[in-house]
Amino acid sequence: MSLENAPDEVKLAVDLIMLLENHEIPAGTVLKALEIVRRDFEGKLPPHPNPLPGGEGK
Repeated sequence: MSLENAPDEVKLAVDLIMLLENHEIPAGTVLKALEIVRRDFEGKLPPHPNPLPGGEGK
């Protein structure tokens, strides 16, 4: 699959990897920063009903 036909999330991931590698950011720092970014963006998602009975998402 060529990158130009890849989904947007793959294109963004490749761009982020290249940026972080070009700046020689240590892997541990990257992973910690990505957890912060993930929490921030998860907070921006609209709430959605849980499709599983009992409200447990297993």
